[in-house]
Amino acid sequence: MKILSVKSVIVLLAAVAVPSISMAAACKPAISEAEVKTTQDKWGKGLVEIGAAKNPKAEAEKFIADIYAYQNGPVLFKPTVASTDEFRQTPEEALSYFVTGQDKEDKGFALAPYTKVRFENHAITYDCNTAVSMGNYYFTGKDGKETKVTYTMGFVKEPDGKVKINIQHSSLPYVAEKAKDKKG
Repeated sequence: MKILSVKSVIVLLAAVAVPSISMAAACKPAISEAEVKTTQDKWGKGLVEIGAAKNPKAEAEKFIADIYAYQNGPVLFKPTVASTDEFRQTPEEALSYFVTGQDKEDKGFALAPYTKVRFENHAITYDCNTAVSMGNYYFTGKDGKETKVTYTMGFVKEPDGKVKINIQHSSLPYVAEKAKDKKG
C-alpha cells in the first residue's frame, strides 16, 4: 500500500474538485465561432433546400448525413414540434421528423416550406473538442411571417475537419397563461 504525502493529497483533491479549470487550461478549443456560424448557416439553408426540392426525402437524407454527427455516436435531437415521441436518436427518426412522417406526430417539418432561417445566438461556449450555442432562430414562411424558436445546438469537429451537430434542442418560446378570474 502506497502512502501519499499531504502535498500529493492536496494536489489530487484540487484536480478532482476543479476539473474544468485544469481541462480549460490544457486545451485550445478546436471549433471557432466562425465554424459554429457556418454550420448554423448550412443547417438553415439545408432546411430551406429540403422544402424546395423535387425529391425532399433524398435532399433530407443528404442533409442529415452532412449536418448531423449520427455516424460518430449518439445525437441528442429534440425537434421543435415533437411532444409524444420527443427525441430522434437515429438518422431514420430525424428523416421522419423532417419529411416522411413515419412517426405518427411527424408532419414533415421541412416541407412547410421555409424561405429563410436566421440565427440569433445568445451565446456560444467552447471546450476542447466541442462548442455549444444557444439562442433563437427564426423560420420565414412563404407568407413572409417569421416563427421564433428557441434552440440549443452542440457541435463536434470530425477528424476530417467538418463541424457537425451532435445536440439540438428546439422549442417554441414559453407563453404565460393569462391570469384566470377567480371571482366567479
